[in-house]
Amino acid sequence: MNSGTPIVFVVDDDFRVREALASLISSHGLRAAVFGSAAEFLETEKPDAPACLILDLDLPGINGLELQEQLSAGYAPPVVFVTGHGDIPSSVRAMKRGAIEFLSKPFNPQDLLRAVEMGIERDRVARDRRSELLELQQCYDSLTPREQEVLPFVVAGYANKQTASALGVTEITIGVHRGQIMRKMSARSLAELVRMADKLDLARAPEPPK
Repeated sequence: MNSGTPIVFVVDDDFRVREALASLISSHGLRAAVFGSAAEFLETEKPDAPACLILDLDLPGINGLELQEQLSAGYAPPVVFVTGHGDIPSSVRAMKRGAIEFLSKPFNPQDLLRAVEMGIERDRVARDRRSELLELQQCYDSLTPREQEVLPFVVAGYANKQTASALGVTEITIGVHRGQIMRKMSARSLAELVRMADKLDLARAPEPPK
């Protein structure tokens, strides 16, 4: 689960803009962390909390679009662009890469706050999904190689006898493996186990013979 109060990162090379945005964000009950450049932002350790990034387009060194592209290679908080020199091609590039909003200075503070709230909520959902997937992966990794071999047959709907025949072991052995799989995956039903396998993108065995 997520930990910590949501935080808004502000990357803008104008000190006055940074301070104004930090004040606006704080007045809305959120934490703010400000940076004067993309390099400064990249070098700083980030807290483990839902976040949103307010990003200026024109920055010294790495510009806003370049930073967005770098961040897209891994985990990155949702981005809200604010700029005094925006153009249509830049806004199109930003939005195609998943930016929440592209606002021109001067902007309506309420428009910015709405975009920030949307970004934080999107990040919260994404973080919860990543956390769930990590827990599922850890459960899957706890399975023995044989249990991992049996799992695709279970989620494909094979009966124990059919799985035993396909893998060349006894039906009793498959029953034991099946019970261990359900326990280690913390699955309360076959349907839940199937959903877990789908979230892990595990391949299923071919449809069982009729």
